[in-house]
Amino acid sequence: MTAFDKDQVSRFRFVRCDFAADTGVARLVYAFDDGPEMTETVAVPGAPFQLDGERAAAVQRALRLLHLVAGVSYYKAAVPAQVCIDGYAIDADTAALVETIYLNGLGEFAYRNGLDLRGRFRLPVSPPSPSGRGAGGEGTAATAVAGAAAASVVPSPQPHSRGERGSSTAPILGLREHALVAIGGGKDSLVSIEALRHAGVAETVTWIGGSQLIRACAERTGLPMLNIGRTLAPELFELNRQGAWNGHIPVTAVNSAIMVLAALLQGVDQVVFSNERSASYGSQIAGTGEVNHQWSKGWAFEKAFGEYVQRHVAADLHYYSLLRPLSELAVARQFAKTDYYDAHFSSCNRNFHILGERPVNRWCGVCPKCHFVFLALAPFMPKTRLVRIFGRNLLDDGDQAGGFDALLEFQDHKPFECVGEGRESRAALATLAARPEWKEDVLVKRFASLIQPTLAADELKIEPLLVIDGEHRIPAALWERLRADFAA
Repeated sequence: MTAFDKDQVSRFRFVRCDFAADTGVARLVYAFDDGPEMTETVAVPGAPFQLDGERAAAVQRALRLLHLVAGVSYYKAAVPAQVCIDGYAIDADTAALVETIYLNGLGEFAYRNGLDLRGRFRLPVSPPSPSGRGAGGEGTAATAVAGAAAASVVPSPQPHSRGERGSSTAPILGLREHALVAIGGGKDSLVSIEALRHAGVAETVTWIGGSQLIRACAERTGLPMLNIGRTLAPELFELNRQGAWNGHIPVTAVNSAIMVLAALLQGVDQVVFSNERSASYGSQIAGTGEVNHQWSKGWAFEKAFGEYVQRHVAADLHYYSLLRPLSELAVARQFAKTDYYDAHFSSCNRNFHILGERPVNRWCGVCPKCHFVFLALAPFMPKTRLVRIFGRNLLDDGDQAGGFDALLEFQDHKPFECVGEGRESRAALATLAARPEWKEDVLVKRFASLIQPTLAADELKIEPLLVIDGEHRIPAALWERLRADFAA
């Protein structure tokens, strides 16, 4: 590869995508200008050797959607003002969804790199053909480019003025009732898995990549497992070494598209994530506004993506988060009901690296995720159990005051991590400050003397934060079975 100069790149290309049924491997190909191709692969074990009819067409639509969404990892290397799709056409709905994912999902990336991406990433749209459905619509190659002067993408996808919304509706495929449940090794997905088990829903725990920690958690469930392989194009790492733009991407959006493809290949009707309502709340940054590290875990993404899948990919494929009606604290309360996973789970992001090694210690004890999970669980389980899980008492370490201050949004903004809202952290610490077993710990005492007096007492009550919310995409019959258990 010749030297890469991100400032000289003018165009990003979605070159092509294909799926080999005999190997279960999807290939997603990208390029900058006329430079070398970058090929990512996604391997889905157990894919059927042959697909026919409507299901084959749905797989093609899902594959193209994945191609577009996964391209965010590569586009960000140069963020050029022009984008083209070499091999297929898309409609206005598809462009609106994908543009929204790039704009909002790259929010933290843009903030950290001092970039303004509003209106920059625009996909070419072709008029819908009689047989076209969303990302799978047939048509001539869309090679038109989109310029930086185009209008900004709105938070929720709307029909583009460049083309009318396609009139086609995705078919009902007759998928069997079964859930692919994303497992990430942390408390949230384990709460979902056990809730579905209790509700009598057949499920397969599913993860992407080679993490041994996630595999150990998956094995602990005793349920069927599906480990999907994802290999990024090696050229991307070389671009990073040569000074490409780099930073956080909306990985949950990519994983969602991968799992939609996997669900169709498996012939099942549900893709289940475990994103709580707190994920919709970002970091409030003075002079900038809200930047949400976990935007693709939030409600706006879930609603837009789930509706798109049912309208354009398969009408009977349900994408939803089982924990959307719950706050982080409510999820922690659910997790604390059993100690079955205490020695296996970890939410510490320092444990999840591309190489996938399983760390000796499951909790680093110093990152925002460790801080928040410790704090969220503390009101709901015995102190001895929590300290045993983490190996030490994080709230009795004065050196970690700054990390907990950020969680509280005290003289700092919420960390760029998948952690709960500031009000949840404040309510959790206020709860601990009133308990004899916790109130003498260094950081609890500091909160009680320094921070709590500046806060209104009615804002520190934990009970309102445990109330079930009505905003979700959980199928109605399933939600009726779950609601009572979640509220208890």
